[in-house]
Amino acid sequence: MAEFKFPSEEVELPSKGLIYPKDHPLSSGKIEIKYMTAKEEDILSNQVFIEKGNVLDKLLESVIISKINLKDLIIGDKNAILIATRILGYGSDYVTMVNGKKETIDLSELENKSFNSSTMIEDKNEFAFTLPHSGTKITYKLLTGHDEVKIERELKGLKKINKNVSYEASTRLKYSLTSVNGETEAKDIREFVDNYFLARDARAFRKHLLATSPDVDLNVTLDSGEEVVVPIGLNFFWPDFGDSPSN
Repeated sequence: MAEFKFPSEEVELPSKGLIYPKDHPLSSGKIEIKYMTAKEEDILSNQVFIEKGNVLDKLLESVIISKINLKDLIIGDKNAILIATRILGYGSDYVTMVNGKKETIDLSELENKSFNSSTMIEDKNEFAFTLPHSGTKITYKLLTGHDEVKIERELKGLKKINKNVSYEASTRLKYSLTSVNGETEAKDIREFVDNYFLARDARAFRKHLLATSPDVDLNVTLDSGEEVVVPIGLNFFWPDFGDSPSN
């Protein structure tokens, strides 16, 4: 059988590759992906992957041509690759329901947020921020897939202890922060988050992360004037509303 060459495209990463080590393949700020095929549709409909919650990671592992460890990606860069994969697979029109009405969103109009690398510390994935109410000086990193695995594992353990309480907000903070007033020990950071991180400071920090972290701007204004956020999940990859692996 004749050998086929898969068409591919380069995706520009919101981080521009600046948060990765200079010798890392992602430091180029671009990543090469191939077009989706029937093989990727099999991945999207794989019930084992769906139940484990890793179906989108399996999809990316299949379409990414560049030699990388998927878990090295920060969330914003991963979002950009998922959107590009969806466009190459099914086109840019994304149909979703908003207030009981079908709406079509043009994914090709989504743009990367501007990223100010001047706030980085020593040209690495670390940033400084002063909490506005307590005045505490913190440094933090952008979470990668490696961090997400650790967070998920810890949350599962905490859920066994108390099923009625969500620890996600505080746990994510513990993995984001790299120092508090110069203290870098994990136990000191955890104690600060649990006992001294004011709720209004935590809210200010999350707003700061949302505004400054490299990512795709998923906010869309519909023709009706209503603003929505494009959800990136399994249904995101089925081009017609209601069209899913089980239909």
